[in-house]
Amino acid sequence: MSSAEQIRLTTTAKAAGCAAKLSPSVLDAVLKRLPRQTDPNVIVGFETSDDAAVYRLTDDLAIVQTVDFFTPIVDDPELFGQVAATNALSDVYAMGGRPISALTIVAFPAASRPEILEQILRGGFAKMTEANCTVVGGHSIRDDELKFGYAVTGTIHPQKIWKNVGARPGDALVFTKPIGTGVISTALKHGRADESWVAIATASMTRLNRDAAEALHEIENTAPQNAPPIHAVTDVTGFALLGHAREMAIGSSVSMKIDHTRIEYLPGAIEAARAGFFSGGMKNNREFVEGCVSFTSHVPDEFRTLLFDPQTSGGLLAAVAPEFRNAALAALAHHNIPARVIGEVFAKHTPLLEVT
Repeated sequence: MSSAEQIRLTTTAKAAGCAAKLSPSVLDAVLKRLPRQTDPNVIVGFETSDDAAVYRLTDDLAIVQTVDFFTPIVDDPELFGQVAATNALSDVYAMGGRPISALTIVAFPAASRPEILEQILRGGFAKMTEANCTVVGGHSIRDDELKFGYAVTGTIHPQKIWKNVGARPGDALVFTKPIGTGVISTALKHGRADESWVAIATASMTRLNRDAAEALHEIENTAPQNAPPIHAVTDVTGFALLGHAREMAIGSSVSMKIDHTRIEYLPGAIEAARAGFFSGGMKNNREFVEGCVSFTSHVPDEFRTLLFDPQTSGGLLAAVAPEFRNAALAALAHHNIPARVIGEVFAKHTPLLEVT
């Protein structure tokens, strides 16, 4: 066994993956106090808490910019690199863009072995290569806690951007990946996760959202120009399914109803939730979102918790016009995406989000 394999990376982190994000309530309060810059070429900025920024270069070309890095969510260094790269690329796919280049971000303990860093970088390179995204450089610092990720740039047509706002009453909420990575990674950190749970969760976290985005593009390309089938898209990551649904609902001035029985849960996620393997990120999400969420009485506590669970490299949540619902599911299935309709969009009312 190599020295790189002897170290369990998750034991070196206080919080794993996207669960290490700052509390959404803290970010929300700080961003509201910042002055607004004015630039007519900024198509998407941080005002709507979207997945990435979009900046117009010409009438036919814009760039998508995003940055994502975090602490280890798996123990294997190469797999950690793959998860980090997949997660960073996801924001570009969620905007409808095509990633073209990336800059590496590394915070690495001075006392750690160089071969660990090599394996992390190798894993990241593998996923960037799979995405046809070229790593063109990066920046590294010494840090007691390991962190890794990328700043990714993509391209997109200025008139073909998917935003996390625009959902309309009647839309179907289509979700493309199972949830539960947060509780499973927390169980792993405590040495209580079954190997099969970790393997399946890792496979989900290292699957690019490219195929899901391509399937949605296929539906979009067959629809009349005056009737776009995809009204809003976001990727579900550290703010959990309900946190990202909240952003979409608020930005779209709509309400949403989500059926917890339609959501797919990773093997082991329900067991880990019942066992209480909750991250600090989950508690932050719950405190921030629960004021606008109503649960019907028959939704068990463990499922309520999983809807606040921070996801790493999660799936795409899309608001799809009802007449394109079946076509979207068929296109996603053709790309081997286990997508499900998990809810519906309604005219705005109280509560903002209802879980049945």
